[in-house]
Amino acid sequence: MFIIKNVSVGGKIANIHLIGNKVSKISYDLRENMGVTPTFDGRGGVIMPAFIDMHVHLREPGYEYKEDIKSGLQSAVAGGYSAVCPMPNTNPVCDNQYIVNYIMNKAKECKLARVYPIGCISKGMRGLELAEMASMQKEGVVAVSDDGMPVGSSGLMRKAMEYADGLGLLVISHSEDKELAKGYVNEGANATRAGIEGINRVAEESMIAREILLADALKTRVHLAHVSTANGVDLIRWAKAKGIKVTCETGPNYIVGTDDLILDYNPCAKVNPPLREESDRQAIIAGLVDGTIDCIATDHAPHSMSEKSREFATAPFGISGLESAFSLCYTELVKSGLMTLDRLSELMTGNVAKILNIPCGEIAPNGLADFVIVDTAAEYVIDSSNWFSKGKNTPFNGREVTGNVIATIVDGRVVYKK
Repeated sequence: MFIIKNVSVGGKIANIHLIGNKVSKISYDLRENMGVTPTFDGRGGVIMPAFIDMHVHLREPGYEYKEDIKSGLQSAVAGGYSAVCPMPNTNPVCDNQYIVNYIMNKAKECKLARVYPIGCISKGMRGLELAEMASMQKEGVVAVSDDGMPVGSSGLMRKAMEYADGLGLLVISHSEDKELAKGYVNEGANATRAGIEGINRVAEESMIAREILLADALKTRVHLAHVSTANGVDLIRWAKAKGIKVTCETGPNYIVGTDDLILDYNPCAKVNPPLREESDRQAIIAGLVDGTIDCIATDHAPHSMSEKSREFATAPFGISGLESAFSLCYTELVKSGLMTLDRLSELMTGNVAKILNIPCGEIAPNGLADFVIVDTAAEYVIDSSNWFSKGKNTPFNGREVTGNVIATIVDGRVVYKK
């Protein structure tokens, strides 16, 4: 037996008794079994099911100088995550069972967060023929996506959605029309002020519309990654009202950031899809509050600082974010009064588990002991130089936030403590 003591459950201080990786009971008698059982002191923090991130980039194999599986998982547990889903745009790309097997074995060696890989939709992410979805699924893939290299062919996307549906796999769409997405930032007033070529929001919205209409016609599921525009939210709201099987995510970048951040030419604010305008940010928040947007995923995209120190046009897209996600979201959404902490937990954990059909922590007898303990009063300033991730690239350095991770428990084991 193991006891997580002195944690807040429903506003009351309790001890969580574990046997193996399961909860045996929740006790409000704080003296029970004390002195005879190993304990971990939660310091009065709030305990919740640990977060699940369905959209990260662990970079291994091929780009270990940006991130590797171990550093990525260290970053994940420091951010309160018990499970992550790495995207397939590695080198070689994750389009076959052997790469999936490699990722799974490396992750198991780390004994940190769980890993549920996402495989490619198409071989080589070239958009020409379907990848070996069935064999990848047998090795542990829970979804397929050509993230970063969206499927331009509507015919191939139809085949992918039909084939994946037959396997019970989720298709995740990186909604971007590459023919329309030739710039570096959001096309608008700030792009003009900065003199940087912009990407029109239609590049994202037209592909969102395509995926919705395909899902409707085929009666299959589709999940839309990193939604960033007001019209995108409206399209998804319309689709859900019609009963179309669409789910979607947004990220902390679009909850707290706008394209004002590009005005100092900091390449750490360069991300795809780009940071949008304040009206888009408010629409994203409204979609989270009313349930149009199902979950929050970081799109953790670590790069070396030598890459991110290039001039804006040649620097790579991406923001590193596993270790700042909870604090940014808590500050913007919960501390502000826009939603409860329980609702944020649904967005960062419960809804993700339902979409992917994977287990998550549960604070109940026989529940899986995957937990995060947070200090909702802690105030600090984001400083990525202290992160476990190799990727220090964030435009949110120096931002004052509230809410911090005290500890992360995975499978009944304390894998991170502050």
